[in-house]
This record gives sequence, structure tokens and C-alpha cells, in this order.
Amino acid sequence: MELSIINIGNSKGIRLSKTILEKYSMHDKIELILEKGYIVLKPKTEPRVGWEKAFQKMHENGDDQLLINDIFEDETFEEWK
Repeated sequence: MELSIINIGNSKGIRLSKTILEKYSMHDKIELILEKGYIVLKPKTEPRVGWEKAFQKMHENGDDQLLINDIFEDETFEEWK
């Protein structure tokens, strides 16, 4: 695909079509990687996006209970002193 370099203020840039942005899930930010003579544009991903809402929903549903005890019956903390 050939793109034109355009003026953006005192800088230059490229335009990506809405189709490309949607297809590759590029929203607010992208990552630019310089690699062996190539420029790679990649969607900027944020790990754990949406976890806060998911944990809140788990709490509301009572699904945030421990599956096993965090302290075993025969466990003592004397060795940690």
C-alpha cells in the first residue's frame, strides 16, 4: 500500500484509513517500532484493561471468594520471626 506523506503543522505525517484503524484495533495510541530498516506500526495495548469492572462485577455476584484458605491449619509463623 502506498501512502502520501502530508504536512501537519511544522511536522509531516501519514493518514491511515478508518478501515485499517478498525481492522487492526488502533484507537487512541499506536506503538511505533524501528526494526532493521522497517517502521512497524502496532496497536498500543494496555494490559489488564477492564479488570477493575470485571472484579467489581465478581464482587457483586459473590464470585470473589477464596478457593482455598490462605493459611493452612498446620501452618505457623514462628519460623518467619
